[in-house]
Amino acid sequence: MTISDPLSQKTNVQAQNCIEHDQICDINDLKHGSTADNVLVSSVVKYFWIDARMVFSVKSVFTVFSGMSLTVSTSDIIVNEVPKVERIGAHSHIYGLGLDDSLNAATDNQGMVGQIKARRAAGLIVKMIKDGKIAGRAILITGEPGTGKTALAMGISKAISAQTPFVSMTASEVYSVDMSKTEILTQAIRKAIGVTIAEKKTVISGEVVSVETERPQNGIGKRTGKITLKTTDMEAVFDIGSKMIETVIRDRISAGDVIRIDKTNGTIERLGRSALRNRGFDAVSNSVSEVPCPDGELEKHVELVDTVALHEIDAINSRAQGYLTVFSGDTGEIKSEIREAVDKKINEWREQERARIVPGVLFIDEVHVLDLECFAFLNRAMEGEFAPIIVMATNRGMTQIRGTSFVSAHGVPVDLLDRALIVKTVPYSEEEVKQILIIRARAENVTLSPGALLITVSDILRQRAKAAEIQPEHVKKAYSMFHDVHRVKKLLEDNGEQYITYT
Repeated sequence: MTISDPLSQKTNVQAQNCIEHDQICDINDLKHGSTADNVLVSSVVKYFWIDARMVFSVKSVFTVFSGMSLTVSTSDIIVNEVPKVERIGAHSHIYGLGLDDSLNAATDNQGMVGQIKARRAAGLIVKMIKDGKIAGRAILITGEPGTGKTALAMGISKAISAQTPFVSMTASEVYSVDMSKTEILTQAIRKAIGVTIAEKKTVISGEVVSVETERPQNGIGKRTGKITLKTTDMEAVFDIGSKMIETVIRDRISAGDVIRIDKTNGTIERLGRSALRNRGFDAVSNSVSEVPCPDGELEKHVELVDTVALHEIDAINSRAQGYLTVFSGDTGEIKSEIREAVDKKINEWREQERARIVPGVLFIDEVHVLDLECFAFLNRAMEGEFAPIIVMATNRGMTQIRGTSFVSAHGVPVDLLDRALIVKTVPYSEEEVKQILIIRARAENVTLSPGALLITVSDILRQRAKAAEIQPEHVKKAYSMFHDVHRVKKLLEDNGEQYITYT
């Protein structure tokens, strides 16, 4: 931070320490002038820790003071909030297929418009996936550009339970200089396969009555302490060590909090604030939930279920400190021996009923970009023991298979087409397009009049005109500023000689 007034070396050090330690630092000894008795302080800048959402500008103007007496004339605090940018994806408004139990269009369309036949077919596929009756199969969604193929795949992912993994990728992602095509496809397939691991643990759950900590008299050594927990039926005192005391201090656990202690590793989890606690004078954040006080015994045996992807297990076992690659994404090539060892261990856990395989969904968009080697690999991968449901989408008709001179339907080899369930999408009608635009406008918090169709650009023009809603004149202005594909095509047909072309 740059200060216009000259500062002493001591003040610079104090200010730097405040900034480095994120502390509120009030610098009141900034002085400049010719005499020590009467010093004119033009401005005193106060340093504050700057939050990521707020920008503070604090400046206090002072008059002449004598000695240590100081008179404040004005103090202005300007708080400017940085606007939050909420990015809305192309399919953020879709949260299901919009079907009832009979696979008919429901009243709540869940963001889906039209495509009744395709949605019913997708609903049947979702039911088969949930029942585990579909394996070694692929789903191919075909249709013209702009007919909602990706939206249908998104609806399938939302209709499946949250426990089912869903991995989306574009076919062009398999071409990389760092990894081979088959390795990228293998990692994508194993990301779409979940492993549900059940583990029995002994935990202590209760409401905190009191926390007492003790430190050695000489100040050397580790802290010890006691924590008193209670349920609706009993109360007990437990000894806690230094690490658990650090957790209590860090999480600010106090009387009235409901916690859970894992006896195997000593971790403490704060579940919320007890509903029985008198909160008349408690200042509690909105993020702290109110939970009932546990009943029964303090010590209980519970079964905790965690779901991880096969690829995450591969990455952790691929190298030393491999768990770091799960967060960075830089896993590199994983040896087949490691995957075989992981599969062997998972099978052992399945026999012991400690683990369960959850086949997920792998969505590959623009599948016609894949070459013959990738299609052969996918054809073989669908026959494996651990295979997800592969959903593909393409807008191509009769076209060549990449890297060959063979022409096939949708650019997919015939042997893979034979194993695929093909779902076709049809172009939207004018009324369906209007409904989609209305849903998108609602998702983006934009108010449209019946005659307006464009959304984002028209809303910018509406804001500049300070209008309450988008009117047709805003749409006409946006229409004149930006060209669509049909007008660009006509423009090139009429004035094509003015552009550089290659034949």
